[in-house]
Amino acid sequence: MLRNIVNRIHGSGFRFASSDSKFAAAQANLKKLQEAPDNSTKLKLYALFKQATAGDVSGSAPSRLNFVERAKYDAWANFKGLTAADAQEKYAKLVDELLGEEAKDAAAATPNSSGKTIPGLSITNENHIYKITLNRPKKFNAITWEMYDGLVDSLKEADADPSVKLVVITGAGDYYCSGNDLGNFSKIAEVGKEKLAEHAGGVFDRFVKAFIDFEKPLIFAVNGPAVGIAVTLLPLANLVYASDSATFHTPFVTLGQSAEGTSTYNFPRLMGSLKASEVLIFGRKLTAEEAYERNLVNEVIPKASFAAEVDKRIAQFAKLPPQALKINKNIVRDVDREALHKVNEREVKVLMNRWLSKECEQALTAFMTRKK
Repeated sequence: MLRNIVNRIHGSGFRFASSDSKFAAAQANLKKLQEAPDNSTKLKLYALFKQATAGDVSGSAPSRLNFVERAKYDAWANFKGLTAADAQEKYAKLVDELLGEEAKDAAAATPNSSGKTIPGLSITNENHIYKITLNRPKKFNAITWEMYDGLVDSLKEADADPSVKLVVITGAGDYYCSGNDLGNFSKIAEVGKEKLAEHAGGVFDRFVKAFIDFEKPLIFAVNGPAVGIAVTLLPLANLVYASDSATFHTPFVTLGQSAEGTSTYNFPRLMGSLKASEVLIFGRKLTAEEAYERNLVNEVIPKASFAAEVDKRIAQFAKLPPQALKINKNIVRDVDREALHKVNEREVKVLMNRWLSKECEQALTAFMTRKK
């Protein structure tokens, strides 16, 4: 898997190769980022650093089978001919942009009712509707470890608040959610695969359990493309609205992983075994209409009117008697609750084993070092 290139270059004991104060400050400021950049940005930082401190790349390009070293070589080669001063300037500018984007994301995060701010989530609680917006549009609303825990805490808070009748989850920007942020695995070199897999398994287990056991009606407003766990969780909702711009993709096999979110139980029940296999095993990406035909969503709404239409319908649901909503939600869920917990436990165990496999490591490395 692609290691944390930034940490390797800027780790303890490394002496600044340039006396330029702006370049030196940028190297120090990079460590202030709360969230690691995506891998394409890491490669760009690596390449600019090498160009600034060592000049043009030399030697033969590594084999394409050596994903990481070839990706680093190609990234560095892209800046061939750039002067050290210009490389330093570009490096410093990129770090400033990353810090600025992170500051904006932090400002956009809103606290829950207890006053806790969760990076990547915006929360409102008005008119009996607890609304959670996945708010990392520049990262396609990919879910970080903090967001997983924040979503669990938010569901618990909504369950405990007597003023809340239902919960709505949607995404900011053009994407609904691109699934698990693969940057979550960036610390594998620091903590080791076993510890990271154990941590990730615990996070996924708690996360899916929170949706299985949530006691109030849950509505997903899928405003754009959904990937991975953002798709597999859909049957755990009570209503799913989809924009006609939405797509639904579960590329588990491509990434050397396995299905989660209780999809191995829910998908065959919703769409039949063969069509479920087409989605979960062979990674077929569904359009919104295809997702509707396979019972994965309740209704497809034009993108232009999606937000307004969904808000209007939810406002009507919020007028319904709260105890009747809760009781009927749980009567429906109780039929499958025990089975869902068993399926989740089994899926998480399989997924943890996949994360420890060489095949998964190679697949993730290939994906994260791909040319976009």
